[in-house]
Amino acid sequence: STADSARKAFNPLEGQIRENMSLHNELRLTRQLCDAVIRVDGAEFSVHKLVLCKCSPYFRALFSRWSTPACATFDIPGVTPYKMCFIIDFAYNGYVHLTNENAEELFIMADHFGISGLLQACSDFLEKHLSPLNCIQIWKLTYTFYHPELRDKAFSYVLRHFEEVVATCGDFLLLSAQSLAEIIGSDQLIVKREEIVYEAILKWMNYAPEERKEHSSLLFPKVRLAWMSPKYVRENVNEREFVKSIPERQAKYFHSLKIIPDHWRETSYRYFICPTLAKPRVPPALMLAIGGWTERGPTSLIEAYESNTEYWKRAPMTTETSLVYHGSVFLNGSVYIVGGYDGVKQFNAVHRLDLASMTWHEVSPMHSTRSFISVTVMNGFIYAMGGCNGPQRLNTVERHDPRSNQWTLISSMHEKRSDASCTTLNGRVYICGGFNGSEYLSTAEVYNPDTDQWTMIANMSSKRSGLGVAAFGDYIFAVGGFDGFSRLNTVEAYNVSTKTWCNFPSMKKKRSNFGISVMEDLLFAVGGFGGVSTISDVEFYDIKANMWVKANSMRMSRSALSCCVVDRLYNTAYYADHQNSPQLNHLPSAGEEEMEQ
Repeated sequence: STADSARKAFNPLEGQIRENMSLHNELRLTRQLCDAVIRVDGAEFSVHKLVLCKCSPYFRALFSRWSTPACATFDIPGVTPYKMCFIIDFAYNGYVHLTNENAEELFIMADHFGISGLLQACSDFLEKHLSPLNCIQIWKLTYTFYHPELRDKAFSYVLRHFEEVVATCGDFLLLSAQSLAEIIGSDQLIVKREEIVYEAILKWMNYAPEERKEHSSLLFPKVRLAWMSPKYVRENVNEREFVKSIPERQAKYFHSLKIIPDHWRETSYRYFICPTLAKPRVPPALMLAIGGWTERGPTSLIEAYESNTEYWKRAPMTTETSLVYHGSVFLNGSVYIVGGYDGVKQFNAVHRLDLASMTWHEVSPMHSTRSFISVTVMNGFIYAMGGCNGPQRLNTVERHDPRSNQWTLISSMHEKRSDASCTTLNGRVYICGGFNGSEYLSTAEVYNPDTDQWTMIANMSSKRSGLGVAAFGDYIFAVGGFDGFSRLNTVEAYNVSTKTWCNFPSMKKKRSNFGISVMEDLLFAVGGFGGVSTISDVEFYDIKANMWVKANSMRMSRSALSCCVVDRLYNTAYYADHQNSPQLNHLPSAGEEEMEQ
């Protein structure tokens, strides 16, 4: 292939090694110049001692120290002919075809024979194929066969997928008490509710109650009582069994928890009553508020909202450029910042933040310069729609494939739209509202990637520019915005089944050009412009309670920001543990007031 030719051109030694391996394997298959026979359970394999010595210290010792020079036949116990065939193939080719059926067995064999290359290949395969059903098995495997890197990855996977593991993995019930204690005692354990930890303990104990009840004093103290609901404690926790197995300080808190009304349970109150039990776990997700207008102009700062502590913290990174009216999305462990405006010019640039390595990478630029852009993700692609290139509003749309790092123009929208907002639902892209250069829009349309066509849908009841759009509860929500006269707090939602819009409760705060995201079954509206100044206010809509609830404000007032939710990161704790910065309050800049007109 062209790639192989390029590698050989830059690394002739590697090419020579490959040619030698191919030659040695051809000689083995034709049984030429072989100087040893490996015999396994009656099956014989003709081999070259030198080849096996290169890949395994076991064979090096077998041929040089554990036998005489004249010995040519070697019996290998404890392995099947099937497995030995794979080992010999790897020694000659540097490659074996790994599957879910053979990877663990070959991992064990590679450890036994000290074949580091095969061990690493199996480890990489097992890591790539971790699932809620096999992660505990792989974690336990690494305690028998030493491989700390795979052990850490498997354990991290268990912590990040704990709820699914408890619900679906049979190996969970077979954990030792010490292993379960290690899992539920970790600050890195990701659960939406601390009650899930308590219920997991009960499930594990009820599997063999007589044998396991003695472990209650090891397990129940790992529960973070301060994060349990008083109502749940009153209605579901067996006080007699629970209290006798926990330390006295926890028992006192348990009793106080039973009489604390739910609405008193502010985060600060938790810490005040029992600081040792109020240490939060790593949040299951973080909501990032990125860039935006401040009194000093565009900012590059990022704040992170933790769902468990319900506080905003200064994130330990900034954007490459101070931006407003940009888009941001989370895809495959990275945050993409798309287009935008820096107060002087519009951009077609795209930057990707790898959240694992904390490094920024430049991505192929869009075909068009776009500020006031609408961006979303669907089926592994990033969609960039409309916006403003300076003199013109756009109806063009392009799609980015991260695998090829290429943008492709697709069908244009029916309307020119800047300052619109978009989302995806059921394999379709929806975009609503915006400004076409002369009027504010109430129109909306939907894109079908199968036909590459846009179709107009029913109009919203209000004109909305600078609105927030999100798929939530099987609806397309259109929130807030600017109708040409005033900022809005009204909310309406499109029912994709009936193809009609209906009204929902209004936000507490009128706002446009705010961030919008769905996190843990709540719809968040973040910051924005209130008509006089930028705001730091945050609120969320609880669809079950059918009401908007005020949340803790950002540390910085800003509008024209973007928000996205990131989840299941290996290093979520790094963002969650970052120290709070001093409280900041900002007013709108003159530039912002001009752009808002």
